[in-house]
Amino acid sequence: MLRHEFQPGRLVAGAFLTLAAIIFIGDAGDAWETPWFVVIPIVIGGLCLAAAVALTTRGIRRRRSSLTTPKAHPPSPDPNSSPDTPH
Repeated sequence: MLRHEFQPGRLVAGAFLTLAAIIFIGDAGDAWETPWFVVIPIVIGGLCLAAAVALTTRGIRRRRSSLTTPKAHPPSPDPNSSPDTPH
């Protein structure tokens, strides 16, 4: 299997959607009685939390990459040459 980078936003989303599925499975199996509207805040809250985690992760990775890689600067023009003279 190919290695890939860890994405915590997807982990959070998957955990909340799995929780919603477990709630529905428990209700369908008569393990407990769950009103249909209980799952909506769980799913919406989980997706919002996953988005916040993903944005935070993206910001951290972007900041780390900008700190570790030097930025390439274009060569500065020679102050002694004029624009009319050929190079």
